[in-house]
Amino acid sequence: MSFLIVAAHPDDEVLGAGGTIHILARQQKEVSVCILSGKADARAYRPSDQELAVDTGKCLALLGVKRQISGDFPNIQFNTVPHLELVQFIEQAIMDTGADTVFTHHPADLNNDHVHTSFACQAAVRLFQRKSGMKPFRELLYMEVPSATEWGMDSSSRGFCPNTFVEIGKEGIHKKIEALSMYRGVMREYPHPRSREALTGLAAWRGSQSGSSYAEAFESAFRRI
Repeated sequence: MSFLIVAAHPDDEVLGAGGTIHILARQQKEVSVCILSGKADARAYRPSDQELAVDTGKCLALLGVKRQISGDFPNIQFNTVPHLELVQFIEQAIMDTGADTVFTHHPADLNNDHVHTSFACQAAVRLFQRKSGMKPFRELLYMEVPSATEWGMDSSSRGFCPNTFVEIGKEGIHKKIEALSMYRGVMREYPHPRSREALTGLAAWRGSQSGSSYAEAFESAFRRI
């Protein structure tokens, strides 16, 4: 199995699946990360381009990511990008990595870039049905990104509803926080959702939901056994 995390911005991959990435990598699974807006140039407290690139590289290396794919789509402006361009970029990432399992944003997330990333992934994972020679796709999972997913306020859309849990343990949550801390200007003081206390509390809560010791939660949208 090969896993691909498709995230809109640097740090989304850690917030949504950092502990899971660490666990999969420790199990010798191949994990790649595709970040669509690698420069995140509209971000507050953002370091320089070079510093952000260094932060991203260090973070993904710590988690054990095999390959990083970075796009240059405009930050907080994915709604101005033709849908097909996003889809084709993700399709290429799937082909380049050979991924059969994709983690991405929930479609009812507050962040507009997250929403468009999710919609593009939903189309891209059908590539195996449209292109000969592709191995069958296995699973599409939505992740929760603290400070964005829980703020989805569109009452006409169904919010994040976890049905898949990955036990990460104390080591996993510590590694997740360590990796996130490598992004300058991202961590916040409690009670912000990106604080050490809030991230640990969320992992404890998801663990208690699933009868495990600290966990990350996902919503499986498609699964082929």
